[in-house]
Amino acid sequence: MTDRADKARWTSPLRRRRGPGWAEQTPTWRAARPALIADTLKRASARPSGNWFVVGSSRAVRPGRPHGRTVGGVEVVLWRSETGELRAGPGACPHLGAPLRDSRVVCGTLVCHWHGLALDGAAFAGWQPYPVHDDGVLVWVRLDGVGGEEPSERPVVPARPAPGAGVDAVFTAVGRCEPQDVVANRLDPWHGSWFHPYSFVDLTVVREPQGGEGGDADDAFVVDVSFRVAGRLVVPVRAEFTAPEPRTVVMRITGGEGATSVVETHATPLTAADADRPRTAVIEAVVAASDRRGFALARAAAPVLRPLMRGTAGRLWRDDLAYAERRWELRSTGRFPG
Repeated sequence: MTDRADKARWTSPLRRRRGPGWAEQTPTWRAARPALIADTLKRASARPSGNWFVVGSSRAVRPGRPHGRTVGGVEVVLWRSETGELRAGPGACPHLGAPLRDSRVVCGTLVCHWHGLALDGAAFAGWQPYPVHDDGVLVWVRLDGVGGEEPSERPVVPARPAPGAGVDAVFTAVGRCEPQDVVANRLDPWHGSWFHPYSFVDLTVVREPQGGEGGDADDAFVVDVSFRVAGRLVVPVRAEFTAPEPRTVVMRITGGEGATSVVETHATPLTAADADRPRTAVIEAVVAASDRRGFALARAAAPVLRPLMRGTAGRLWRDDLAYAERRWELRSTGRFPG
């Protein structure tokens, strides 16, 4: 096939769409039924997690330095061995409680900066390692005392584009709310065009969850939406929202540009379950893929694209965390209408 033929068959992913003005949109409040959102959230909350929690980006745990995070009120430290394998355990040194996140990694061994106690990831004098999993995009830690469920060997990792086929970026933000408030926000797709007019045009829910307890395939929102690029230029897609476990919501593009791309929203509690002022980390992984020939250039430019992808996620979560925090505020004072 000639280059001329290739160019003749090329089509732009962009469409020109004016769309209605913000106030001229069709109201969605009747469709966004509180009972439907609550029932979908309840079913998601009942699915097993195996006590696994997303800690952050795989890239954030770098060789040669520790990475600290508090999950459910439990201090956790992570680091990599000399061969790059992930290690994790309690964040307090078993000797006198030094914060191991501030210590050093020497030849793959975590060395406390207070007195030089060395931890290679094996059990030591009351210090017990935590099971960890690195899926190539995110790192997970299993905390049985926090999760309180039957533990599983591996976390529920959503299906993604094949390794090396996409461009991934991870965004993290923290809000004063509980994980369920973050998940509830994602299980309300009707707010998209109203609350995020700078990003979404003509968002329509074409299929609501059908209920049932067997997996997430029969409990999905299917949405037609146009992502606003600039002005009237949009990219129309069909997307599916599912909640494979209590603290995760996955948006997967099933039709249109970038099919198979995913946006994973993980809600990780930072404070204990009984905290008066709960804090939750939103850890969102975007894995973008495309079958267009030019997408190889995007993969090559991934280090430049990742900050832009994180910036886009940050703009959305500036508003969505306000939604989640408002939901928690109303629930905590007994004023939540749902």
